[in-house]
Parts: sequence; structure tokens; C-alpha cells
Amino acid sequence: MVTAVATREALGRTLVELGREDDRIVVLGGDLNKATTALAFAQAFPDRFFDVGAAEQNMMGIAAGLAISGKIPFCTTFAVFGTGRAFDHIRVSIAQPHLNVKLVLTHAGLLTGEDGKSAQAIEDLALMTALPGFTVVVPADAPEAAAAIRTAATTDGPFYIRLSRSPTPVLHDERSSFGVGKAELMRDGSDVAIVACGAMVSRALEAADSLAWQGIHARVINLATLAPVDEKALTAAATETGALVTVEEHYVRGGLNAIVSQVVAAHSPVPIQAVALHGYAESGPPQALLEKYGLTAAKVEEAVHSVLQRKR
Repeated sequence: MVTAVATREALGRTLVELGREDDRIVVLGGDLNKATTALAFAQAFPDRFFDVGAAEQNMMGIAAGLAISGKIPFCTTFAVFGTGRAFDHIRVSIAQPHLNVKLVLTHAGLLTGEDGKSAQAIEDLALMTALPGFTVVVPADAPEAAAAIRTAATTDGPFYIRLSRSPTPVLHDERSSFGVGKAELMRDGSDVAIVACGAMVSRALEAADSLAWQGIHARVINLATLAPVDEKALTAAATETGALVTVEEHYVRGGLNAIVSQVVAAHSPVPIQAVALHGYAESGPPQALLEKYGLTAAKVEEAVHSVLQRKR
């Protein structure tokens, strides 16, 4: 039986570990510290935790000041508030001076579920990948999230790490490594490549298992880092399989599909089909929302069959 753990669960635990290892680590919270799990750091290091309340723009300014002072600040809140509400402050105060600030934001995408459309960040990847110099990471599971947070702490420059509220299948073990800008081959195949990120990686693997029974050999790539992107791996996938399907829990414009399409169009043009959101959703249980809006293994299979027709 596959274990399922929310990627946000890695946040508090990993920050506490990092806090013990490096006293430059400080954490800022936006009045949602229990939900993000940043409360664990606040309890372990109360003098290095700053709750700014529902003032995300101010959080980014404070984090910028802490970074200039030699600290390694981690900003935590929900993705919809930390990216959307505070975007201009991130752009001017963090991205343009290229400061060492880490945004690890939770409750992203459709998996926010019952909180409804106002809390579902489905444009965050488009916003954050548009910022020059930002490293943008969408971990597939909790172990990869922990590894990405550790990497962010020891890598200079601004990071955005996108985490989910609901449990997702664990695909890695605690010994798994994480490399910025490195695509991960989860399954090899020569007929089509399925490129996924975040919670959709497990669904891509499920679709590949079903397709294998149909005689279709699908390569599955976990593209956890969207910026900088692994152009070499994407170009090889396009060249060697001749068809791609992208799978993301994000609006179809500006996210994974847009990035992959840009790379492939420049280096090895092939048919590409997207499995993604095409508009705002609604409140409801996460699994029911995934079903209603077509973010399932079955829809990935359908997309593969469609793109293979275009390939032929």
C-alpha cells in the first residue's frame, strides 16, 4: 500500500532540523503557522520566528532586510497570499536585488479543496517563473519537499517552493537527493513522454502503468524544478519519443506546459498536449475536484492517445 503524506508536512520538521544546524535560519509566518506547519519552528526557536500576521507584503520587506543582514529567511504562508498579494514586493525587494530569501508556501493549487477558489493558487507558477533569478520548485512528495528545502537553505539566491495541503503518494525515500534544475526520470519509455510536477507525478506514473498494458511505453519525467529548467532532458524526451504530454495542478497558461512547450519548440518541435486546469474551480473535497476538473490518471491516458494520433 502506498503511503500518502502532504508535502506541507515536510516544512516545519525540516526547518527545525535546519535551525539546529545553522543559527542564521529565521522563519516568518503569516498568521497561518499551524496550517503551514511552521509552528514547529516557532516553538523550537521563538527568538528566530516572526509572525507578521495577515500582512504578506510586509513579510517580504522584512525578509529582504533580514537577508541583507546576513540571515537566511524562510517566508511561510498560503501560496495564494504569498505570491498573489505580495507579488510586487517580491519582484522589487527580493527578485531585482537577487536576495537570499526562501518562499516555502503551502496550500497551493486545487488540492486546497474546501477552502474554495479564493484560496486556490492556480496562477502562482506563472507569477514566480516570470521573475528572473528565482529558483522555482514543485516537489512531487514529502521527501522531495524536505530535500528541496534543505537545498534552498544552502543555495544562494531566491527560491519559491510550492507545497500542497492534502496528502499525496510518497514516491521517494528519505535518502533521495535533489538537484536544482535536474529532471528526474521516474520511468523510461520510447513511445511518448509524460512530463509532470508536484501532485501530478503519481498520476502520471499510474497512467504509464495502465498504458504499458496497452503496449504503449511511456517515459515519465518528474520536472520538479521549473526554473531553471532542464532543457537537455526535455529536448532528449522530445527527440527520442516524438510526443509529449504535460501534467500539472495549475492553470494551463504560464506553468509547466508553457515552459516545456517553449523549450521543445526551440530545440525539437513535436506534438504536445496539456492536462491542466482551464479556469477557476470551486469548493469541494480534493479528490472530487481532481475528478471534476480532469486531473486524473485516466485523463492523462486520454491525452497520451490523442497526442499519439497527432504524432502518427
